[in-house]
Amino acid sequence: VDVEVKDRLQALVDFLGTRRVKVSDRARPDVDTAEAQRVYVALLRAATSGRLTAEEFERHLDDARRLPAEDQSYYARMVRANTMYHKDWLALNEARHHMREKWAAFFAEWDLLICPPAASAAFPHDHEGERWERTIVVDGRKVPTTDQLFWAGYPGVVYLPAAVAPCGFTPAGLPVGVQIVAPQYGDRTAVHFARLLEHEFQAFVPPPGFE
Repeated sequence: VDVEVKDRLQALVDFLGTRRVKVSDRARPDVDTAEAQRVYVALLRAATSGRLTAEEFERHLDDARRLPAEDQSYYARMVRANTMYHKDWLALNEARHHMREKWAAFFAEWDLLICPPAASAAFPHDHEGERWERTIVVDGRKVPTTDQLFWAGYPGVVYLPAAVAPCGFTPAGLPVGVQIVAPQYGDRTAVHFARLLEHEFQAFVPPPGFE
C-alpha cells in the first residue's frame, strides 16, 4: 500500500482514538493474505470464464496446459482458473468457507475492520496492452495493476459487506478512501459508520468541475 494511503488511514485511526473508540492496529482475522488472494483470483476468474468465446476458451485451455507449474503470474493463474475442473473449484470454495470461519471469529471481538480500498490513489489511465501487462507505481516501485484486486477480494471472497468513505487527500490533492468491512449481513453497520465519518471526520469534497 502506498505510504500516502497509509498516512490517511493512520490519521483516521488517530482521530478515532481521540473519540474514545476502541482501536487496534494489530487486530486482524487469522487469514493468510497470500492465500486469500490466491483463492479470490481463482474463484473470480472461474466465475468470469462464462463470458469467454469458444475460441478464447480453447486458447486459454492450451495455455494452461503448456505453462509450467512454477509460473504464478497473474496471466497463468487466470487461464488456469478460466479452465479449471469443477473438483478444483470445490476445493477453492472449501478454502473460502474456512476463511469465513476465521473472519467470524474476528468479528466476535471487533465491530468493524478498516483497511484501504486500493493500494494507491488514482493513477493515470493506461490502456496499452493487456490488463495483466500494465503496471502502476506504489511507493516509487512498479507493480502489476492486477495487484489492486487484493483489497476488493479480501472481504469480497468471503461474502462480507464493505463501504468506502472519504478519508482525505494525498499531498497532490488526489482523494483517498477507507474501506469499512463489517460482519456478514452487517451492511447497515458499514454504511452507518461511513455516515458518521462523513459528519465527524471527512466529508465528500467535489473535484473541480464536478456537477
